[in-house]
Amino acid sequence: MMIVFDNPVMHVVDYPAQDAVEVIDKRVNKGVLMRDGAAERFRAELKALVSGDPDIEAFDDLLEEYGTLITQPAVYH
Repeated sequence: MMIVFDNPVMHVVDYPAQDAVEVIDKRVNKGVLMRDGAAERFRAELKALVSGDPDIEAFDDLLEEYGTLITQPAVYH
């Protein structure tokens, strides 16, 4: 498990051994665990986004693309 990104909009944890990425949308306090192809696509899109100089709206737009998947309530331990 490795925290790969954290900002006011989202929190991203990578699970390389399981080929999975967990994404928490902090705006709605919900998340998703993506695996395999979906995880690879999200990683690539996040990497491309942060390689530039994104503003908060750019992260909002990225999360909107995955909005239908981000449905699980986030539980903090």
